[in-house]
Amino acid sequence: MGLISETADARRLRLDALSRPDSLLLTDLYQLNMMQAYFDRGMMEPAVFELFIRKLPDRRGFFLAAGLEQAADFLEAMRLTEEERAWAESSGRFSRAFLDWLSELRFDGDLHAIPEGTVVFPDEPFLRVTAPLPVAQLVESRLLATLQAQIVVASKAARIVLAAEGRTVVDFGLRRANGTEAGLLAARAAYVAGCAGTATVLAEPAFGIPIFGTMAHSFVQAHDDEMDAFRHYARSRPDQTTLLIDTYDTEGAAEKVVALARELAAEGITIRGVRIDSGDLADHARKVRKILDDGGLTDALIFASGGLDEDRIARMVGEGAPIDGFGVGSSLVTSTDAPTLDTAYKLQEYAGLARRKQSEGKATWPGRKQVWRRYGDDGRMVGDLLTLDSEPGPDGAEALVRPVIENGRRIEGRPGLEDARARAADQLKRLPEPLARLGTERYPVEIGGPLEDLAREVDRRIAAGRQG
Repeated sequence: MGLISETADARRLRLDALSRPDSLLLTDLYQLNMMQAYFDRGMMEPAVFELFIRKLPDRRGFFLAAGLEQAADFLEAMRLTEEERAWAESSGRFSRAFLDWLSELRFDGDLHAIPEGTVVFPDEPFLRVTAPLPVAQLVESRLLATLQAQIVVASKAARIVLAAEGRTVVDFGLRRANGTEAGLLAARAAYVAGCAGTATVLAEPAFGIPIFGTMAHSFVQAHDDEMDAFRHYARSRPDQTTLLIDTYDTEGAAEKVVALARELAAEGITIRGVRIDSGDLADHARKVRKILDDGGLTDALIFASGGLDEDRIARMVGEGAPIDGFGVGSSLVTSTDAPTLDTAYKLQEYAGLARRKQSEGKATWPGRKQVWRRYGDDGRMVGDLLTLDSEPGPDGAEALVRPVIENGRRIEGRPGLEDARARAADQLKRLPEPLARLGTERYPVEIGGPLEDLAREVDRRIAAGRQG
């Protein structure tokens, strides 16, 4: 009683919006409010917005760029459907002329960005959008959500990979993610950062990411005998036999694995490894390693999971625990110590004039910018220069901000996921030593003189405008 039944058209629109990542209605209302006002005043001159992160979270020394591919996909596909147009018109919030214009809107601007897998620091622009003001304004919410989601996970995963010191790291986070799409994109971001793969099956057909999986405790519990559980699983998955051994007694289960290995060897089945998911992982690993080695299973791997983060992994690696790989879930997929970032998407230029926000604690550097990175003789990063895009960089420095989309079309030969992963591996190797050890020493980012001069010029123009 009292419930209003959903119409077929409304349900169709709802399902369509949920399944279409390019929907223009998946945004904040204030974006459309501003667009209507821009449209009414004819403010259609080119605008430049840049997306950056203001500051590092506690205990962090760097960010890792990720999510650019999904951001570019959105810009290429964005459109308003007939159903969405009908809903927007029925809401009474927008003029028909504005909706006519919005219905024909396609992104025909430019996108510049720092490539995925690149180490980035505060105030450095992950991307720059150049388009007519209403269009550049509209994409803010989607780009912020898309980039931040993967930057958060990639930056966390990079720390975990560094802590593992070459040992295998696998994303186990889907069930802990803030939604299934978030879990899928987290798998992608973690792979960019250097994880060997993920437990999320869709990541393989969607992105080509290797998938890993063993068994749950419920599989063992469903059997009356633990040995039978191991035996049945091994015969069902003969090429993927990694057994979970901590359901009851970890060391006792390891003894059973040794006994079972002899039986399975006659059938041509090799036990690849065991997984430990609870207790003192380092202590269990030492005891299990001895049991396996004494039983002739010297090639069997030990994989650990259960509440892991970079600190626990670094501690176990430092103690020499005989663990070959780690499965990381909650702390990776939600970045529990820094689940959000102080991300901003700000207007830097409109109608040919540089613009600047002066808000206390949130002032921005105006104009189109470039990041130049310098490396030392040992190949490690030594410092960045943030300056105007029109200014040349220091001799031998690398320009990080590069074209991605020009006049609405993706540049050919764009890097793929494996390129991003290779770049991240190279970047992490080239971190300054303190940052590679997960220290919080601040990396030097110099502000170029021409950029400082432009900021002062914009300040004077703003002051004159306020006095007038």
